[in-house]
Amino acid sequence: MSALQRTPVVIQGPAGKIEAVVECEVSQPAFVAAVCHPHPLHQGTMNNKVVTTLQRTYREQGGAVVRFNYRGVGKSEGGYGGGDGEAEDLLAVVAWLRERYPGVPLRLAGFSFGTYVAASGANQLAAAEQAAEHLLLVAPSVENFDFSTFTHTACPVLVIQGEQDEIVSPQAVFGWVVESPLMPAVLRMEAGHFFHGKLVELQELIHLSRHPL
Repeated sequence: MSALQRTPVVIQGPAGKIEAVVECEVSQPAFVAAVCHPHPLHQGTMNNKVVTTLQRTYREQGGAVVRFNYRGVGKSEGGYGGGDGEAEDLLAVVAWLRERYPGVPLRLAGFSFGTYVAASGANQLAAAEQAAEHLLLVAPSVENFDFSTFTHTACPVLVIQGEQDEIVSPQAVFGWVVESPLMPAVLRMEAGHFFHGKLVELQELIHLSRHPL
């Protein structure tokens, strides 16, 4: 095990420069991962506590993990893209990761609005026969964005949903899980939308899930 490496990077995206942070604890990562943050018009950034928890979890599993600011957030150039533009940013980050770590499996994760971004990216990668290994959706924003077009990710999908979520309707999420052709697995937590006081439990749940290693 190597010491933690946390490296700020700038990635060229379709709307300009993308501000990102790469974290890794090993010299030869078992996989790479990209984590997508909440809604940029509601103070969502890559420094969100759920996002940094997801990054830390993947890092501890031996991955090289990127969190990044969408276009128009922090030092990233451009402006809000309605979800689809942010998915383009994600694909640029994925391309950068795959160039830096060729042949290494990819995982995608998102929180809240970031689940739409991550699912869109996974859907597009699968269509291009460059599928991710796994997709993690934490509190997916199924009421505010159209997830019905995501029909094929060519990888397992895991949903984690707080049963006291005050932002996203848990019943709407559970209904989507049942109907989605992605056939997601779902894990429920006694938690609100932002997982206040539950971040360690969230991390442990991911570690104990059937995430591929």
